[in-house]
Amino acid sequence: MTAGTTSDLDIARTVADAVLYEGYLLYPYRATSRKNQVRWQFGVLGPPGAADAGVGEESGLATDCLLSGADDAQVTVRLRFLQVQVRTAERADGDGFTPVDQLTVGATSWLTWDEAVEHELLLPTCHLGDLDTEVMLPVEVAGGEDVERLTAEDGSVAGRLVRRRWSLRGEVRLSRSVDSGVSRLRIAVDNVKADVAAGAADLHHEAAVRSSFVGANLLVTAADAAFVSLLEPPPDLAEAAARCRQHRCWPVLAGPPGCTDIVLASPIILYDHPEVAEQSAGELFDSTEIDEILTLRVLTLTDEEKAQARATDPKAAQIIDRCEQMSPQQMQQLHGILRDVDPDPVGDDEVPWWDPAAEASVQPQHDVVMIGDVAVAGGSRVRIHPRRRADAQDLFFAGREARVSSVHFDVDGDTHVAVVLRDDPAADLHDWYGRYLYFAPEELEPLPPESDTDKREEDP
Repeated sequence: MTAGTTSDLDIARTVADAVLYEGYLLYPYRATSRKNQVRWQFGVLGPPGAADAGVGEESGLATDCLLSGADDAQVTVRLRFLQVQVRTAERADGDGFTPVDQLTVGATSWLTWDEAVEHELLLPTCHLGDLDTEVMLPVEVAGGEDVERLTAEDGSVAGRLVRRRWSLRGEVRLSRSVDSGVSRLRIAVDNVKADVAAGAADLHHEAAVRSSFVGANLLVTAADAAFVSLLEPPPDLAEAAARCRQHRCWPVLAGPPGCTDIVLASPIILYDHPEVAEQSAGELFDSTEIDEILTLRVLTLTDEEKAQARATDPKAAQIIDRCEQMSPQQMQQLHGILRDVDPDPVGDDEVPWWDPAAEASVQPQHDVVMIGDVAVAGGSRVRIHPRRRADAQDLFFAGREARVSSVHFDVDGDTHVAVVLRDDPAADLHDWYGRYLYFAPEELEPLPPESDTDKREEDP
């Protein structure tokens, strides 16, 4: 195999970007929102001592990958992360500047806020054979300060934005061992900023975050080698895959289906060959939300709330602008799509997983299910014995007698029996509204049909 092509790597990078910014800024994308005042993200590598001091996160992550290839096969690691950049808004004040929480110049506002600078560091390529002895690759990221002057309409200086970054220092260690005829590649990443560790006793949360690698993940490519899926390893490598150890990240095959020369080591557990849905118009920093719902919520923000979001972060401004400029056709595209669960076409002699035409033959009021050797259908008497996924509500009905109203079969092949309690004074109303209790057949005990005497005793 050759190293991942640009297109394959770009596909993997779109997912890695989503991981990188997951949780970066949450709806309603304003600094004043409580959920954004205590920010969090996955894959944070804090400075040494921060976790023990209770002011930051662990300093390292590590992953094992399996790959087949000769000693001259090559492995390249790309370390990806965010570096915190503190943006301070300062108002012009005489001959100097005064820090403020918010600065407004004309129609534009800026808040004092922690932004982020995105990094993807391409580390030196290593041959597999050279990794029998651990190789350490140093990582150095410079700090710095940038000043942006803001002028009023008359050309006078109204204020400035001071952006400051703190240096980062880390190391990536690679090693190789042989297991079941393939290489087990070990990659460890550590934040080793010793000057921060030396003052760990006085370390506070803000300082720890500013000296952290945020959202760290790895894109690993191989040349003349193929990675093995740890989620679905071939049978002869299942035990080797089980012996792989992960710490704060998980490796999956990345790129398009069939690509075996790219791995994404992510702090979020993913499936092999993950992808961003083509219907997604852009990043919203919250992949657990539905794009359409979140976009609609953004559009419900007032003009003042949108202005506050734009003042918070340039990426928040991009989200607001993109949602406002979305056409009806683009919005409709977010509404959802039906996908065939079986990509293979159905043959003439095969039955599809669900056939709308067959639905007409389903008659819950008359369908029958066998419980033991007893046929149970609408009108049957049963006793309830909750056990399968029983919750507190179901347990209240243990031992109660009920009448079957209907029998339902779902597309997964499961059976659900709808019942009403015989002694429930609102049983007739439940029947009328169609509000039933549902139990699996194995949770019901068939009872003999009610006699005429039972019916007379039940009637008022």
